[in-house]
Amino acid sequence: MIKKAIFFLLAAALAGCAMGPDYKRPTLEMPNTWRFEDAAAKDTANSAWWGQFDDPVLNELIENALRENKDIRIAAARVEQFLGQYGTTRAAFFPQVYLGASASRQQASLITGPMPLGNSSNADRIYNNYEIYLNANWEIDFWGKIRRATEAARANLLGSEEARRAVVLTLVTSVAGSYVNLRDLDKQLEVAKQTAKVREDSYKLFKLRFEGGIISELELSQVKSEYEEALSRIPFYEKLIGQQENALSVLLGRNPGPIPRGKSIDELVLPAVPAGLPSDLLGNRPDIRQAEEDLIAANANIGVAKAQYFPAISLTGLLGFASNDLSKLFTGSAGAWGFGIPITSPIFTAGAIAGQVKASEAVQQQLLFRYQQTIQSAFRDVDDALVDQKRSREQLQAQGQQVETLRQYARIARLRFDEGYTSYLEVLDAERSLFNAQLSYTQTQGVIFQSLVNVYKAMGGGWVVEADKMTGLVTQEKDP
Repeated sequence: MIKKAIFFLLAAALAGCAMGPDYKRPTLEMPNTWRFEDAAAKDTANSAWWGQFDDPVLNELIENALRENKDIRIAAARVEQFLGQYGTTRAAFFPQVYLGASASRQQASLITGPMPLGNSSNADRIYNNYEIYLNANWEIDFWGKIRRATEAARANLLGSEEARRAVVLTLVTSVAGSYVNLRDLDKQLEVAKQTAKVREDSYKLFKLRFEGGIISELELSQVKSEYEEALSRIPFYEKLIGQQENALSVLLGRNPGPIPRGKSIDELVLPAVPAGLPSDLLGNRPDIRQAEEDLIAANANIGVAKAQYFPAISLTGLLGFASNDLSKLFTGSAGAWGFGIPITSPIFTAGAIAGQVKASEAVQQQLLFRYQQTIQSAFRDVDDALVDQKRSREQLQAQGQQVETLRQYARIARLRFDEGYTSYLEVLDAERSLFNAQLSYTQTQGVIFQSLVNVYKAMGGGWVVEADKMTGLVTQEKDP
């Protein structure tokens, strides 16, 4: 009978259905194409795109960040945490076997009344006891509770892995963007210093003219104020550069300090624009994959909660030896065994299980909407970045023409002033306009590079896997 009962339970466990809904990817509305794209550049999203900047210093900074950044180390440790939790949950599929042993020496109480039949004295009231046994327990997963819990744990593990890759994605794009911004600030500082030098020379010349009585104090003050305005920009940009270096240092996993420079922003090469269909985002962006894994875990947890309505069936067994004589512990007469099939079933829980099921379903709904929201945000990120780089290129072209026009205007204004045809106010206006236009042009250069970095960040792609390998934390992947 016992063998038949075991066979029946094993068959029921294998044939049992899992409680709760099976996961199906939600139906999503996706745009057919991006507003702007370059179909010829699709493969660039699957390579180390930052190499296209053609700056060895930037390449080295990104490699150092991937090896030393603390956020990546934290994310990797979190993956190990979920791997351990997955192993613990999955272990419930299998019998749990424990080895136990004990040795004791005891003294019975002294009998002062009539002796029991067969005992003539209290001489044997001190005795020994030795035990060694195997204890086994196995919960039959008839209702799929363990399967659903394991499914949820596996999704949490995969979600933590995607979260780690999202950190890699953010780190690479942050280092590249910060470096571009640093070189942009360097160029603006250079423009400010050059302008200050030109205005300093003008101020010295006008000071000599004033001392010679050629010009008025008003004209000298005008030249001096423009010189001082240019001087005030220098410490401003130096402050921003120092702060940017400190921020970049933290990304590199080191204490704040100076950052090495490579090519100037004028020498950096613009990367190609990656292309692809909007549907590619579902497989490219780690945050989208993480959101879906969270949804899968929440969906499985509904089944875990619903399974509590049904009886929990286990197999228990005990096999071992017990004797009061160590030399006879492993003899046949010392053998002991036991077998049981405990069954527990909820009768009255005052709505506790119903509450857990309702809470699990509510969490699943929250994560469903979050998954849909994440995808919508991803579509917006890509479209915004593509529009940004497209229009910023057009803006840069127009600003470049404006700089050349203002440079010509400043040259002519100075010639007219030297020939006595106009006042120095015209020269000041021309130089002030040229200075501001040069700064705006440099800022737009930085915007274009940053927008291209944002395109790669928004679209994700195979480059995240390539960057992940540089962290030194990736081992041969196995499907749990």
